Amino acid sequence: MSLLVAVTWETQPWVERFTRHLPGREIVVLGEGFDRSKIRYVATWGPKPGSLDNLPNLEALFSLGAGVDHLMGYPGLPAVPIVRVAQDDLTHRMSEYMVMHSLMYLRDHARFAQAQREKRWEPDRSPPIASDVRVGIMGFGVLGQDAAVKLRMMGFEVAAWSRTPKSFHGWDVYSGESGLDEFLARTDILIALIPLTPDTRGILNRSLFKKLAQDGKLGGPVLINAGRGGLQVESDILACLDDGTLKAATLDVFEKEPLPEDSPLWSHPRVTITPHNAAVSEPEATARYIAKQILRHEAGETFENVVDRDRGY
Repeated sequence: MSLLVAVTWETQPWVERFTRHLPGREIVVLGEGFDRSKIRYVATWGPKPGSLDNLPNLEALFSLGAGVDHLMGYPGLPAVPIVRVAQDDLTHRMSEYMVMHSLMYLRDHARFAQAQREKRWEPDRSPPIASDVRVGIMGFGVLGQDAAVKLRMMGFEVAAWSRTPKSFHGWDVYSGESGLDEFLARTDILIALIPLTPDTRGILNRSLFKKLAQDGKLGGPVLINAGRGGLQVESDILACLDDGTLKAATLDVFEKEPLPEDSPLWSHPRVTITPHNAAVSEPEATARYIAKQILRHEAGETFENVVDRDRGY
C-alpha cells in the first residue's frame, strides 16, 4: 500500500506525519519517482491537473481540509470515495470564531475600539443582551451544529437553515427554498457555513441580504462568512454596507485569496477581515484522522464522512 501526498505546499512535514501514523507503509509525493499502480490512497489539497490521473488501484481520496470544492472541479476525478476531514479540533476552532465575533457585535466592540482611539469615554446605557439577538446559521453540518450549541449556550436566539430537511436535538431547522425567506427574515447575525457548490456560488448577494431582518436590536443585519469565498459577491457586500442593507460584515474567506491589496474591503470601516484562519486544520490531527480512516478501511469498516458527489459535499 502506498499513500500519495499531492499538495502545492511543502510536502516533507506531511510525509513525516503519515510515516509516524502509518508505520510500514510507503509514503510518496508528486515529483518523485514511484510506481503509480501501488497507490491506494491520495491525501491532497488543490491537486494540479494530471496529478490524480493513471492511478489504477486507487481506493480513496482524502481532502487535507474541511472543504472539498477544490476537488469537485478536477477534470476526470477518479471514481473512488472522497473523504473529508471532520475532526474535533477544527470544529471547536470554528465555533470559537463564531462565538467571538457574534459577541463582538452584541457588545458593539467596533464602536468602543474607535472611542478608545479617539480617547472618548462613551458608556452604553442600554445594551442588548444575547437573547435579544437572533443568529441564523446557513449550513447545518458538523460545524454548524457545534456552533449553534455554543451560541445558544451564550444566550443567543439561534436558528439554522439547510438545503435539505434536518433535525438536531429537537431543534426545528428551516430547509430548502421554501424555508429560506422565513429564516432570513428572523436573522440579525447571518453565519455562512454552507459548502461551495454550483447551487451556492454567489448566494451571499444583495437579493439575499435584503431579506434579512431590519428590526433587530443591533441596528441592522450582520454577515459572518467563514465558509468559502465563492459564496459571496463582494461588490454586493460593499454596496449593501454603504446603503445600510447590511450594518457590518466579518469575512474570513474571499473571492480571491490572498485578498488583493487594492480591495476596498481592507479599508471599509464596517468590515472585519481575518486571513482564512477561522478554523485552520491542525496538521497533526489531520494526519491522525486520515490514518484512522485508512486503518478502518483495511479492517473492513466503512470510511466516515464520505462526500456525496451529487451534492458536492
